[in-house]
Amino acid sequence: MEYAALYMFTAVFVLLLLGYPVALTLAGTSLIAALLGVITGHFDLIFLNALPNRLFGIMTNQTLMAVPLFVLMGVILERSKIAEDLLDAMTRAFGRAPGGLGLAVCLVGMLMAASTGIVGATVVTMGLMALPTMLKAGYSPRLATGTIGQIIPPSIALVLLGDVIASAYQQSQLSLGIFNPRSISVGDLFAGAIIPGLILVMLYSVLMIVVALAKPKLAPPADLPSVPLPALMRSAAPPLILIILVLGSILFGAATPTEAAGIGAMGALVMAFFRKTLDREALSSSLSSTVETTAMVFFILIGASLFSLVFRGYGGDELVAGIFEHMPGGVAGALAIVMLTIFLLGFILDFIEITFVVVPIVGPILMAMGVDPIWLGIMIAVNLQTSFLTPPFGFSLFYLRGVVPDSVATRDIYLGVIPFILIQLAMLALLVWQPALATWLPEQLYQ
Repeated sequence: MEYAALYMFTAVFVLLLLGYPVALTLAGTSLIAALLGVITGHFDLIFLNALPNRLFGIMTNQTLMAVPLFVLMGVILERSKIAEDLLDAMTRAFGRAPGGLGLAVCLVGMLMAASTGIVGATVVTMGLMALPTMLKAGYSPRLATGTIGQIIPPSIALVLLGDVIASAYQQSQLSLGIFNPRSISVGDLFAGAIIPGLILVMLYSVLMIVVALAKPKLAPPADLPSVPLPALMRSAAPPLILIILVLGSILFGAATPTEAAGIGAMGALVMAFFRKTLDREALSSSLSSTVETTAMVFFILIGASLFSLVFRGYGGDELVAGIFEHMPGGVAGALAIVMLTIFLLGFILDFIEITFVVVPIVGPILMAMGVDPIWLGIMIAVNLQTSFLTPPFGFSLFYLRGVVPDSVATRDIYLGVIPFILIQLAMLALLVWQPALATWLPEQLYQ
């Protein structure tokens, strides 16, 4: 039974491949494994005594309270047509230049990812809003779909990942006998994601410009009416100010992520109210969507907590630590295996499941081996977004296939994302070569 924890993990993996719900799979597999362990005498039920406290901790976690507020902010920006107006203003501002539509989509996609934070929501929204305009302007279907498929490390994912990384870091320090470790916050991960995120957007933009100059037929100027500067400012300034205010207040310590998310959600509601673009039906659907997403996140978190307890009850953390310690290449070898595993898991699991299931297992071990927690968090975020774009199983590709017209072949989607995958792989290599890209800004802001 020394490998029972690995059998558990394998069972979860197989059941997820068969299409069973994530939360129920995690909880059900854990309870069955615990029951079998009690019957055979290999599992002590005392490990499950910690479950009520864990569940209470989840429900009272101040950081996780930011999740429904960030979701509401993003949904309101989408349903009230504020994001659509922003995209329209940006396309009119840039679209008349070669590659300008692609640049506009990259910039608005960055802002939507920062406000929405759910991969599917960002890709679907941008696909519905931007793809028809790009195809009508004569853009290559491959280039258009690749541009819309790109994402950057989003806010909600960093909130969840930051909370898990913080707990894992404290656990790793306690295992080393350090009882007063420095705290890691969500703000640290937000700050750590800024430079890599901006570099990615810059590289995407450079790609657009290069393609437009080298092959003008692939990214031609769009025949769009010019927009007066006052009208452009009216459409672009409010959402830009709101998003910058929310992210800036977190980065500079003026507000906690939960407080900033509250400001963002209220700001989005106020903007929609004054624009008269959010009727009762749209508000109701926005609130319903927020509740569904939040319930999904917390249901998975509860299942993951139960899985973690049973996994540790079978000595899974010690087993994984032993495997890492004897792995060729030391820390670098262990990190490479973890990144490859997370990349492959990204084909079948969403960011949320990987954050709640995998990171609590491998995170404390890697950090006890000396890996910087902020750098590790950003590496995981960029690694997963690369996985979500990689054919043939990437989540973003499935979402995109669902909104593109039938005239766009799946082959074009797959080929269109390849340049963006290469850019993200280059970003991972840059982070390995220069970890300061992720750690420098948090050190400047918070130390």
